[in-house]
Amino acid sequence: MIIGLTGKNASGKGAVLEFLRERSFYAFSLSDALRSELAARKLPLTRDNLIALGTELRREFGNGVLAERILEELEEEKNYIVDSFRHPVEVETFRRRGDFILLNVHADDRIRFERIASRGRENDPRKLEEFLKLEAQEAKSDNAFAQQLDATIARADYTVENNGSFEELHRSVVSIIQIAAKKQKRPDWDTYFMKIAKVVALRSNCIKRKVAAVIVKDKRIISTGYNGTPRGVKNCNEGGCPRCNSLSSQGEHLDKCLCSHAEENAITQAAYHGVSIKGAALYSTFSPCLMCTKMIINSGITEVVFDDRYSIDDTSLNLLKEAGIKVRSLRAT
Repeated sequence: MIIGLTGKNASGKGAVLEFLRERSFYAFSLSDALRSELAARKLPLTRDNLIALGTELRREFGNGVLAERILEELEEEKNYIVDSFRHPVEVETFRRRGDFILLNVHADDRIRFERIASRGRENDPRKLEEFLKLEAQEAKSDNAFAQQLDATIARADYTVENNGSFEELHRSVVSIIQIAAKKQKRPDWDTYFMKIAKVVALRSNCIKRKVAAVIVKDKRIISTGYNGTPRGVKNCNEGGCPRCNSLSSQGEHLDKCLCSHAEENAITQAAYHGVSIKGAALYSTFSPCLMCTKMIINSGITEVVFDDRYSIDDTSLNLLKEAGIKVRSLRAT
């Protein structure tokens, strides 16, 4: 999951970030790009400079620029805590990921001012009225490229109060994480196995098309295969297959192709290692050709699930159905 943090100055966003960082969340901030840019320009790292630079970058590259830069670094399988959401478009950019929630960290004005005052920094406001006046200027703006903190906070999925102790804050955060975790969507089995097949396809050495198959039994992968030249033969992308390297049109000179197909390799790999595939399901990134279809039928595989479809495979699909093998296309669901 991705937990985004928003909230007013000294509300405790940093404390939430550190708490989750210590619990295996990977930490980022939308301000990281601003800090790097300020350093490159040899400008001091001040709140005013961060705000001004953020406005400049949004004007030049769009309001989602900071969010886009961070999203490029995030991987699907990890949990993240991302600080400093200050514009609604940044929130909407992250919402493209279905595992994103925005958390608003809230604390009363006087408590936040006392936290600021306790830091004793030279440029911090000395009075509560001055603090609130400055904050009001940052909360919203007629400039569409300036930070819009109030509008961002209004888009939060959850608000955690931080007027008490760290222990109270931590308990609130844990409660929200537990709620969010229950709402997370895991990929179904079809998606799971087909995504694995697509990763297997990256191993293909075929110069024309990368295809892969995985054979599954009892929700366990027992064999994988990708297309390419046979074991011990020069790889297709190194010139091993004359047909592929001449970029022959689809369906032409198939008798000249030296590459083994993904389904063929998955089946023969199981045989090579003495693994029974009777009653198994085969997931393939493409529907099988006629040769692979006959191997599938005779190997005892009982189900074929494919993603893309070859334009020359009607005979294959009809033969699979005639043999009583269940055939499903994920593109049709």
